[in-house]
Amino acid sequence: MFGSGRARPDRVYLDDAAGAPVLPEVAAAIRDLPAGNPSSLHAEGRAARARLDGARDAFAEALNAERLEITFTSSGTEAVNLAVLGAGRRLPKHAVILTWAAEHQSVLGAVRRLQADGHRITIAPVDDVARADPDAITDGTALVSVSLANNEVGTIQPVAEVIRRAHDIGALVHIDACAGPRWVPIPHGADLVSFSGHKLGAGCGGALYVREGVRLDPLLYGGPQEWGRRAGREDVTGAIAIATAMAVTLRDRAVRAAAAATQAQAIRELLERCGGTLTGAGARLPNFASATFAGRRGEDMLMALDLAGVAASSGSACASGSLDPSHVLLATGMSFDEALGSLRLTTGYTTTDTDVARARAIISSLLAPSTAHA
Repeated sequence: MFGSGRARPDRVYLDDAAGAPVLPEVAAAIRDLPAGNPSSLHAEGRAARARLDGARDAFAEALNAERLEITFTSSGTEAVNLAVLGAGRRLPKHAVILTWAAEHQSVLGAVRRLQADGHRITIAPVDDVARADPDAITDGTALVSVSLANNEVGTIQPVAEVIRRAHDIGALVHIDACAGPRWVPIPHGADLVSFSGHKLGAGCGGALYVREGVRLDPLLYGGPQEWGRRAGREDVTGAIAIATAMAVTLRDRAVRAAAAATQAQAIRELLERCGGTLTGAGARLPNFASATFAGRRGEDMLMALDLAGVAASSGSACASGSLDPSHVLLATGMSFDEALGSLRLTTGYTTTDTDVARARAIISSLLAPSTAHA
C-alpha cells in the first residue's frame, strides 16, 4: 500500500487530485506499529491506544480543535456520509437540506438517500465555473453542505460566505474538504468538516471534524468507539497516516502551493494552445489544469497519454469506468458532447519542473490541433 511516493521514472503522474502519492513522513510514521487493539487493557492495547490518542491530538491541533471533535473514519466518503446522514437524520422532515449540483457524488448520494427517506432536499444550480451561490441559502434551511473546492475543475467555493449566511438563519454547515486542504486553508466556523486521507498523501483513512455540541446519528452501530459516532475497532494505521499527512500539509502548504501554481499555469497555457477550453474559475486550486476539447473523447485522450507515460484523468476517479459525461460539467451548462471531451491534469507535492516539461512535450505531440479527429 505504501510506496516511495514517486511515480516510475519513465512516467509522469499528473493525477494528484485522484490520489496523492504517499508522503515519506507518513511511511516513516506507520512503521513498527503496536499489534494490540486500542480498546484492550493489556500492554499491547495500551500502546495502540497511546498511538491513536497521539494521532487524534495531532489532527485536532492542526485544526485548532479539541480532541473530542475529531472522529477517524475509513475514508473521505465515509466522513462525508457520517456528516450529511448523521446530521440530516436528526432533523425534522420539513427542514430543508441544501447542497449544490456540482458537489461530489458522496454528498449528492447522501442527500438523495435523505430525500428517499422523506426529508426535504434542495440541490441548487451552480454557475458556468461550478461555483455555488450562497443566495440559495434561505429561511427554512437547516443543513448546508458545500465543498472547499470542486474536485473536478478546482473552483474554490465561497465557503466563508456560506458559513455566515447559514449561521445567520441557524443552519448547520458541512464542508467537504476532501479536495483542497493541501493547497488552500479551510475557513473557520464550520460545524462539520470531512477529510480524505488518500488526497492528503496519507494513502488511507479519513476524518471528520464535529464541532462540540453537534450531535450525529452513527452509520455503524456496536461499541462506543470514536465518541460513539463510529462503532468498530479503530484503525490506528489510518489515524496516524492522516494525522501525519495533515501536519505536513500545514508545514508545506504555502511553498507547495506557489510551486504548483507555476506548474499548472504552464500546463493550462498549453491546453489552450492545443485547442482546449479551460474549465473552472480563475480562483481555483493552484495545482489544477482542466479543459474540454471539442470533437474528442476524454477516454481516448487518457489512453493516449497513459501509453505515452502521463497519468491524468477526465474527472472524478469515483466515476472511473463510466462512459457518462461529468455531472459537474453538465451542471455548468455544457452539452453532453462537450462534457465528454474533458481532461484534468493535477500536479502534486512530488511533481518536478522536469516532470512538467516532459508532460508538456507529450501533450503537445498528442493533442496539437493538427492531430485532432472529427
